[in-house]
Amino acid sequence: MSHRLSTAQRNIACQSRLFSALPPEVREALLDAAQVHRLGRGQSLFHQGDTAHSIHIVADGWVKLYRIAPNGTEAVVGVMTRGQSFGEPIALRRAAYPVSAEATTACDLIAVPARAFLDLLQSHPETAISILAATFLHLQGLVEQIEQLKARSGAQRVAEFLLELCPEGAASATVTLPYDKALIAGRLGIKPESLSRTFLRLRDYGVRINQANAVISSISRLRDLAHADAFGATSRLI
Repeated sequence: MSHRLSTAQRNIACQSRLFSALPPEVREALLDAAQVHRLGRGQSLFHQGDTAHSIHIVADGWVKLYRIAPNGTEAVVGVMTRGQSFGEPIALRRAAYPVSAEATTACDLIAVPARAFLDLLQSHPETAISILAATFLHLQGLVEQIEQLKARSGAQRVAEFLLELCPEGAASATVTLPYDKALIAGRLGIKPESLSRTFLRLRDYGVRINQANAVISSISRLRDLAHADAFGATSRLI
């Protein structure tokens, strides 16, 4: 089902990295051409190899981007949530998606036609800056993922994931895991059974997992683990 954007959805889009640097008249023109698609959990937005026609911004919920390897293994490339955009350079080139996208929760997705962006590039060249900025952030995120996979233990990856969910400046917190544990494991590049073992071992660092919640008694202690030498004392938690 598709429909026009609500005022709240327009505000979410305007605060995204993709739109925040654009002049108001350009933002409004693009959002006038956009539509919202509502997806149920497990519903696909597009598949690897499909031709891209729109740039997407998550208005609510979570979407995973993934690839299927020749041996059938699923590799999670990214998990997007409210205010995050994806598919910018692919859509503007009308190229084939290198990944598939699937809703991991019920979600609302803002679809901005690539044609509208291309038309505005002619009259407002500054529009290109927002595309470059968003693309750079995606690249930076991929570099950080590679760093985590190469240089950090599984425990450190899980610790960093939990820290990202914590309120800024808090000493302790109870946070809700945003999606199921199998997807968390895929996102962090570890096996689901390894994730369960890591959650148990993190009890030594004041972390308790209660179904979909994580109770963190000391954020500073968890941060020390995340930033420790991956090949030092904490490497036994891989």
